[in-house]
Amino acid sequence: MEAMFRWGALTALAPVAWGANYYVTHHYLPADAPLWGAALRALPAGLLLLAAARRLPRGAWWWRSAVLGVLNTSAFFVLVYLASQWLPAGTAAMVMALSPLALTLCAWLLAAERPRPAQLCGGAVGVGGAALMLAGDAGPVNGANGLPGLLASLGALLASSVGYVLAKRWAAPADGDGAPGVLAAPGVLASTAWQLTLGGLLLLPVAVLTEGVPPALDGSALPAFGYTSLVATALAFLVWFTGLRRLPAATVGLIGLLNPVTGVLLGTALDGEPLGPVRLGGAALVAAGILLGRPRPAGAPTRPRTGRTGVPSARRAAAAQRGGPQPGP
Repeated sequence: MEAMFRWGALTALAPVAWGANYYVTHHYLPADAPLWGAALRALPAGLLLLAAARRLPRGAWWWRSAVLGVLNTSAFFVLVYLASQWLPAGTAAMVMALSPLALTLCAWLLAAERPRPAQLCGGAVGVGGAALMLAGDAGPVNGANGLPGLLASLGALLASSVGYVLAKRWAAPADGDGAPGVLAAPGVLASTAWQLTLGGLLLLPVAVLTEGVPPALDGSALPAFGYTSLVATALAFLVWFTGLRRLPAATVGLIGLLNPVTGVLLGTALDGEPLGPVRLGGAALVAAGILLGRPRPAGAPTRPRTGRTGVPSARRAAAAQRGGPQPGP
């Protein structure tokens, strides 16, 4: 159980970094270059991890990495960039509060990972808490870019949920994994590097044709891109996909609730957004949702089933195997 908590704490670094990235993007990155912004976020991070992994895709992992690159990098980064520019930092993070349910349902449909009732309840409680935290925000559909911003957030949520589940499913060891002629699943470092690099490369020609030359980066934009690419992408995606391999998808989705919580807290601390009893209560509900959906320890002892006489069924089975009389009726 201690190991599960350690993996959960490591995975939590990712949504915290992403929650802070809404603020960074909204205040310090150019508003009129979402394609270049996404490419400059993905490609340096992907190349850095690729240099560390020192591996290229093989066989089916070329098209798998391209699919994951489109979902988790190209589409996701562009849509998140637009949502971060068009909406307040806290409001932009609001839709991501739906990630526990979205990730749980996608894992159920695409990977046959049936959620436990506690995980579904934890997702519902966490979503309610995140919505409560953001209840005092300015109306999310205010302004000309309000509705497009919400649609961009929903698109990012859908793309990332499908991409994360596919990444988890394809990373699972296949029958005969490691045998000659069988394509083994790559490590987290290599697979993360491939999808970030391919996703960034796919964005480059689209950015050139649509937005022209890259935007000029002033003194504040350069360190902001450094944070976005190195911390909120290279580090965050590495620990996130590690968590997806070690923990149930529903649990990882609950940990992702730290994304909107971070966005709201930063908006309160740095932008002066009010934080009253309602939002504090919402934060408590988010914490309760994460605890409710936490993974059960592997190999935890279960209470033995008993018959009407109170005798454990294991003893009944043992007696039957010995050929002796079974205790109880």
